[in-house]
Amino acid sequence: MSKIEALKMTILQYSNLIDSLLFNLKLKIMLRWTITFIVIAIIAAVLGFGGIAGAAAGIAKIIFFIFIVLFVLSLLKGVVKK
Repeated sequence: MSKIEALKMTILQYSNLIDSLLFNLKLKIMLRWTITFIVIAIIAAVLGFGGIAGAAAGIAKIIFFIFIVLFVLSLLKGVVKK
């Protein structure tokens, strides 16, 4: 293998690592938003704001299910690469 091919392989490996790290960061941010909306829903429910609590809980559910789908895709992507 020539030095150019070895360099290409190294660049490809770093590129895959960066893609994986960015994807995991996006998942963490999405999970953080889910937790934020759940907390807003709980606080609004305790204070008696039913409409706001319901809306925040609905948003948290949507974001959570999107997170689950992306997480499963991430797992499958990792299994396929190996």
